[in-house]
This record gives sequence, C-alpha cells and structure tokens, in this order.
Amino acid sequence: MKKFRYSVILVLLVLSLLLASCQTAAKPEEPATKPEEPAVEAPADEKLEIFSWWTAGGEAEGLYKMFEVYSAMYPDVEIINATVAGGAGTNAKAVLATRLQGGDPPDSFQVHAGLEVEKYEPTTYLEPIDDMFDPTVFPKDLLDLLLYEGHYWTMPVNIHRSNVLWYNPKLLEENNLTVPTTMDEFFDTCEALEAAGLIPIAMGTKDGWEAAHVFESFLPSALGADAYRGLWTGATSWNDPLVTKALEDFLTMMEYVNEDHAALTWDAAGEYIIADQAVFMIMGDWAAGWFASKGYGDFGWAPPPGTQGIFVGLSDAFSLPKNAPNEEAAIRWLEVCGSKEGQEAFNPAKGSICARTDCNPDAFKVVPETYPYLTSAAEDWAVDAIVPSVVHGAAAFESWATDFKDVLTLFVASGDVATAQSGLAGLCVAAGICK
Repeated sequence: MKKFRYSVILVLLVLSLLLASCQTAAKPEEPATKPEEPAVEAPADEKLEIFSWWTAGGEAEGLYKMFEVYSAMYPDVEIINATVAGGAGTNAKAVLATRLQGGDPPDSFQVHAGLEVEKYEPTTYLEPIDDMFDPTVFPKDLLDLLLYEGHYWTMPVNIHRSNVLWYNPKLLEENNLTVPTTMDEFFDTCEALEAAGLIPIAMGTKDGWEAAHVFESFLPSALGADAYRGLWTGATSWNDPLVTKALEDFLTMMEYVNEDHAALTWDAAGEYIIADQAVFMIMGDWAAGWFASKGYGDFGWAPPPGTQGIFVGLSDAFSLPKNAPNEEAAIRWLEVCGSKEGQEAFNPAKGSICARTDCNPDAFKVVPETYPYLTSAAEDWAVDAIVPSVVHGAAAFESWATDFKDVLTLFVASGDVATAQSGLAGLCVAAGICK
C-alpha cells in the first residue's frame, strides 16, 4: 500500500514538473531591453509656444531671461521656444502668416509694435488686449503707436532706437579722428580711414533689409523730424529735393563700406569692428546686446550725422492669437511681457530700454557692456523728437515697408537715384497716402 502511495506521489510530481516546463516554454522570452514607455504629453494648459525670430546673441539671451521669470511663476508650464532665424523677422513673418491662415497659431508671437500688426489682420486672427495696459506706466506716444482700429493688439516689451552710429574708439584715436556730426564730416572721416587702410563703414546686406534700415537714418538727417514724419502721412512729398539728398548721401556712403557686404548679415559685418578692421556701423541698438554677447565692451555710439535730437523708434511686442491652443498660459505670458520684472530681466541682455517708465536703472547694471549706452538711450528717449521706423513696422503697413526694402535693395545694386526716388514716390501713391 505504501509502495502504491509513493508511486502515485511520484507520478503526480513528474506530471507537475512537465506541466511547469510546458508553461515556461509557452511564455515568450523577455527582451533584453524593455521598450520605452510612450511619452505622456503634458496637459494642454501646461505648454506655451512662443514664436519669434530671436535666435542668437543678446536677443536670444533676453528672451530666455523672460522665460526664466515666467517659469519661476508657473513652473509646471513647458515653454516651447519656436524660433525662425532671419534678421528683422524676414523669414519668420512668412512662416507665421502661413500658420495663422492654416489655423495653426502659436500661443503668442513676436510682432513689431505699430502698423505692422495690419499684416496679421487683427480682427480675424488676433484677440484685443485692451484691459492689460496700465496707462500710468506706458508712455502716451507708445500707446498711440500701439492703437490700431480702436484696440490694442500687442504687448510691448521694449523700446529700440534704429538710428545709432556705432564706432571703434581705439581706431579713431589712433588716427587722430573724432566722431563726425555732419554728413560732410562723416565722408571726410571715411576718406581718411580708407587712406589708413581701414574699412570706414561695416555693413551687411545679405538678408535684404539692412540697406533700407541704414537709409532710414539718412532720411531724417536730410529732412528733419517733422518732414520725415510727413513722408508717411502724405504731408511731405517723396519727390522733395531733400529726399534726393538723402539718396545721394546714402550712395556716397556705399563707397566706403566693406566690399563683401552682400555676403554678410549685419552682425557678421560687425565682426570687422570687434577685430579692429572697421570703424563705423549704422545699426539699431540691438547691436549693443550683440556686442555684449561677444564679450566686446569697447564700443562707442552717437546719433548718425545730422540726426542729433531725433530718435527713430520701434518696439518689439507679443500678441494673443485667436484660438491659441493654450490661451490661459498665453495671457500669463503677455502679463509677464508687460511687467516691470519681465522687462527688467529682458532688456539689459537685449540691448534695449523698457517700454514701461518705472523700470529701475540699476537693473541694467547686470550687463556692464550695455549699461552706459542704455542709460544714454533712456535719457534721449525722454527728450528727443520721436519718429517711427518704417523698416521695423512702426511707420507704415507691412506691404509698404516690404516694398520700401525692395527699392533700396535695387538701389544698392544700381546706384540710380532718380529711379529709386520715383519708386519710393510710387509706393506712397500705391498705399493711398500720396496723390
């Protein structure tokens, strides 16, 4: 009986081992490395896509400073930095227009304050942000510039000056020269610098807007502030002899620029100044932030000849698109853009001054290279005649500004003053401003 029980137990044990063996064989082999779990997307309200053309140098550093302010307030929001390279937004604007028309807006996008907003058909693609402004801290001139069809559509983060003559003090001193204040002095100084084997004026025209930007300083130099403003309202004729003088002076200046200007962007041309090979450069004051980002602090600045007391102004701003995927996060972003904290973080690195009037000047000491310039710019902003930039969206509609740049690009190639002036006059007629 015992032998029988042992036999049964033995048989059951064998059967259980066989069954376990079959189950093990049937189980698929574990992979050596487990596949990654699919990423879990953050909730929509925890993302924020910011679209701009700030990709390098001081402008990118300034943008990241403002991101830091936002992230400190809203740490759970993932910021998506959607940038498209190209100076003055040349490429970004085309990409953005396609996205808006295709129903794929970012949460907020960069736009120059002023009439440039017309390009984006605000009543169709943007939300007004009228209730976000504190009129006690934004200058009236700026608020007037921002107003379009009875509403505010963009939040300004800064004020830039378009007309700045940057220079290398070391090279001027070595050649016993001083900063020119008139066009005649300017060209005499350039002649002496060229004779000394230097590049008198650094310039890059590769992106197609730089020549028009530089010419923007020659117009008020020849016309003065009031007549310059009149170009955009029809009060001043584009056939005025003083416009002719501005074109002729610009053409003379082109005789003293680096020969490779067509192959260089403005900042690439600026390398000639840092390398002590060129002396002057006419560019907006974002150049101060760029110089600082390159570790170069030995630069000087002055108004371009003939523009003393005239501040050609522009402002960078951000908008709120209709149907923004993350509207609440976007509204918070605009609040940061307009805040004292946000602007004090952004502007020292960008090389611009605050759009607000209550920023602490000490905030700009964090970037020693730009602090002296920005202090002087703020002082000029308070007392100079303010006139709008056309190249950077303040003076005219985007279509007019684009055609303006094209006329100047052709002028650089042809040197034909009469054709350029006729073309500029035709643009004013086409815009419905001039007869």
